Amino acid sequence: MEAATVPTPLGPLSLVTVEQGILASGLTDRPETLLAELPAPRHTEPLRVLDTAPAYCASALQDYFDGRLDAIDALPVVQTGSAFRLAAWREMRQVAPGTTISYQELAAAAGRPGAARAAGASCAYNLVPVIVPCHRVRRADGNLGGYYYGLHIKRWLLAHERGERGLLPPAAPLAPGSSR
Repeated sequence: MEAATVPTPLGPLSLVTVEQGILASGLTDRPETLLAELPAPRHTEPLRVLDTAPAYCASALQDYFDGRLDAIDALPVVQTGSAFRLAAWREMRQVAPGTTISYQELAAAAGRPGAARAAGASCAYNLVPVIVPCHRVRRADGNLGGYYYGLHIKRWLLAHERGERGLLPPAAPLAPGSSR
């Protein structure tokens, strides 16, 4: 496994990658903190921290933050979970940038209508935020619900995707060493 950090308007975004794709990402400048989130046995595998991210990752993320929102769509991810969670994560990547769907709609799209809580859990257990855009999922009443990095980050990502330029990055910094 390898890890690197790329600069973004939200601060450093760290990536943990393997040959097949991205295992984890997080708004932190300490990619090694992402290991604790990985399922066994991955969380104990050696991690080589690189000075630069793989070019395909860095380029796609730069393009995304520059406004070419579909640039992250082709980034390969490697996620482990139940059949439902895998389906939910796939469906999240189908939600158009700047739009949202409800947990109920996500559950139905993933093949389990009525499993809104399970859809919410799939968002909570998404280890590849931004690239697997759990920020595009909201409550049925239109409220944004939660987001690991805080609602200010979720709001910023959605506004960015809607093309609301000139926005300042969220002012609330992440705690040092926060992993996700």
